[in-house]
Amino acid sequence: QVQLVESGGGLVQAGDSLGLSCAASGRAFNWYAFGMGWFRQAPGKEREFVAAISGSGARTSYADSVKGRFTISRDTAKNTVYLQMNSLKPADPAVHYCGAKFEGRTLQDSPDSYNYWGQGAQVTVSS
Repeated sequence: QVQLVESGGGLVQAGDSLGLSCAASGRAFNWYAFGMGWFRQAPGKEREFVAAISGSGARTSYADSVKGRFTISRDTAKNTVYLQMNSLKPADPAVHYCGAKFEGRTLQDSPDSYNYWGQGAQVTVSS
């Protein structure tokens, strides 16, 4: 019903910046109501919260580890959510997943709160 496709992953050096995009599509998708989030998962580790944004785009939240370096935003007209990652660190490499949830008013940091997921985008940071 709803499809999310991440793009923009790749290999970068420590200290560099990288932007991820999550394009949403599907006949039942309500862009104005859905909350969106970014999560990342490194090999052998649990899926970790990165950032979330409300349906309106007015409110955002970030994990402490990325606060001040990453920025989440959304473009309703383009059905796209973005994650701008600055000052990347060796601890940042992971598969990054875009998630969508039906309820868009609250900001949730649990993967269980999200109803749809993208296929993931690999981010590798070299030092």
